[in-house]
Amino acid sequence: QVQLVESGGGLVQDGGSLRPSCAASGIIFVVNEMGWYRQGTGKQRELVATMTNGGATNYADSLQGRFTISRDNARNTAYLEMNSLKPDDTAVYYCNHKQWSARVFEYWGLGTQVTVSS
Repeated sequence: QVQLVESGGGLVQDGGSLRPSCAASGIIFVVNEMGWYRQGTGKQRELVATMTNGGATNYADSLQGRFTISRDNARNTAYLEMNSLKPDDTAVYYCNHKQWSARVFEYWGLGTQVTVSS
């Protein structure tokens, strides 16, 4: 079992920056992926960015360049640097963790609210 705790969301003005973090704890396999997804009001949950323990990244095309994912593997913590934020970025941002042995195990955090005011 893996527990995920997000922090660092909040209210920011148009053009501002935030850097939420996600700390994973529990039984964590060596081969894993941490990532961020988001869900705006009335919208489906969508990919923001993911990063494997080896450093491979995957970004939503529309966000690459403004958002950067990073990890501290020793601390099992992922970060999401968000710059040039827009009101359309307003959403609940969820941390996601996947790990593999015989099958994939997937876990979600409770989410952190990011609100960008115009």
